Amino acid sequence: MEFLQGQRLETTLAVAAAVVAVAAGSAYLFLRSRKPRGCLDPENFKEFKLVEKRQLSHNVAKFKFALPTPTSVLGLPIGQHISCRGQDASGEEVIKPYTPTTLDSDVGSFELVIKMYPQGRMSHHFREMKVGDYMSVKGPKGRFKYLPGQVRALGMVAGGSGITPMFQVTRAILENPKDNTKVHLIYANVTYEDILLKEELDGMAKNYPDRFKIYYVLNQPPEVWDGSVGFVSKEMIQTHCPAPAADIQVLRCGPPPMNKAMAAHLDDLGYTKEMQFQF
Repeated sequence: MEFLQGQRLETTLAVAAAVVAVAAGSAYLFLRSRKPRGCLDPENFKEFKLVEKRQLSHNVAKFKFALPTPTSVLGLPIGQHISCRGQDASGEEVIKPYTPTTLDSDVGSFELVIKMYPQGRMSHHFREMKVGDYMSVKGPKGRFKYLPGQVRALGMVAGGSGITPMFQVTRAILENPKDNTKVHLIYANVTYEDILLKEELDGMAKNYPDRFKIYYVLNQPPEVWDGSVGFVSKEMIQTHCPAPAADIQVLRCGPPPMNKAMAAHLDDLGYTKEMQFQF
């Protein structure tokens, strides 16, 4: 009798241990698979501390903002942007959209590459910011939605600081081994010094030669220049972007006159409205 009771006790303990092990394993898998919750609020501004400010040129700087914990993520969908709130030179409130150059794979912080214009109202706020100051941020914002593999190829036409959403989308595609989308980028600026993120863009073109192509265009090039000269033309789009097809899309982002001209070029080349998107 005692022997049978001992056996029953051992069986009960073994079952209990198995149940605990299964529960623990399930909890571990759940926590691993669960996507970290983002730090953004689409309705309310939240404060993020500036932890690093690095001047890239006379009017461009990289701003690094800390998230609440070292493992926090911003929670910004690919191709969307945030609203930043600041004050202009007269103390008036300014709100302007910006696209971070970082992804949610960059935990603990996010970065903005900002070109500061002499008369820019939000540019004044960024120019005056010092490490330790806080930026008010709200988001996510934007109409663009991207899913890996949703198109065979993406064409991109960017001008000036319009490169930031293109850079973010391109990074997300190239760093995802399951995404085979090919990216073709035309990037236009006035001078060589105006080119933002050139080192990073050239690095991606070198590391992913079969998936990412970039074509630079300058209006005022230096004496030694191997890119194109002038403005983005229909011929450039025809040569360096994927041809119109149901499984491609062309994105554009730049100053309003450029966006208008590019839309006209794309229409003339046979790209339907469904094949085009403007940030």
